[in-house]
Amino acid sequence: MEKLRVAVVGYGNIGRYAVDAVNGAPDMKLVGIVRRQEDVPQGVFVPVADDIGKLPNVDVALLCVPTRSVEEHAKKCLKMGICTVDSYDIHESIYELKTSLNQAAKEGGAAAVISAGWDPGTDSVVRAIMLASAPFGLTHTDFGPGMSMGHTVAAKAIGGVKNALSMTMPMGYGVHRRDVYIELEDGADFEKVRKDLLCDPYFATSDTHVYEVDDVNVLIDKGHGVDMVRKGGAGKTQNQFFQWKMTIDNPALTSQIMVACARAARRQAPGAYTMLEFPLIDLLPGGREEIIRALV
Repeated sequence: MEKLRVAVVGYGNIGRYAVDAVNGAPDMKLVGIVRRQEDVPQGVFVPVADDIGKLPNVDVALLCVPTRSVEEHAKKCLKMGICTVDSYDIHESIYELKTSLNQAAKEGGAAAVISAGWDPGTDSVVRAIMLASAPFGLTHTDFGPGMSMGHTVAAKAIGGVKNALSMTMPMGYGVHRRDVYIELEDGADFEKVRKDLLCDPYFATSDTHVYEVDDVNVLIDKGHGVDMVRKGGAGKTQNQFFQWKMTIDNPALTSQIMVACARAARRQAPGAYTMLEFPLIDLLPGGREEIIRALV
């Protein structure tokens, strides 16, 4: 079996775990890492480049980059005929990203899997299954308590912020509070930084509380969680109850799902896809017959 040749773009929280996940996949080969610094991180034994064009024969690129730079990186890869997988997490603009990358993917003859994390991502699939099982009713998703990587990156990008941590705190029935802890750069004004952060699209629609701390690092815990419930019915049957609950390491799970979606990307026609749009069996290694016999 010829292994899928995978490159990891970005070597931050998710990228480091993605390297481990690719190395652990029986049907994949890590062919390189793309990062701004071309120095080789300790324990890495593959080529490191500052541009994906410097890596030969890449089948799929895992875009372990901040959400706001996903589109730029994806279009560059897709133009080269390289499939992409990202964990874009701004729910309100996912369809717009899909539309944009769909055109680029078709022009490049490759597939892009977008928002391939656990929410959006696998949680989206679970919501669809719940909705199919009980068409009438309500679904509530409680996140956390835990570190939000996307919101943390957004907070770090605010002017005057030296370091930051954004925590998602569940209040129940799908209502959340965001607690953001910031370490200021010398001379920065806390009140100005706080106002700028609250205006950022990542935080503008949330109940967000900002706190100044001396050292963000002593607060960091990458654990996270989900508790999703649906109560509803189908036809004339009421009181059907479904629950999906997990406690996870945030970047580790995100990277593992991205690796599974790398497999799926190579099995799709050119275009852009969310995880709702291709068969679940495409996420798994091995032949269809053996998978069906094992799981059905």
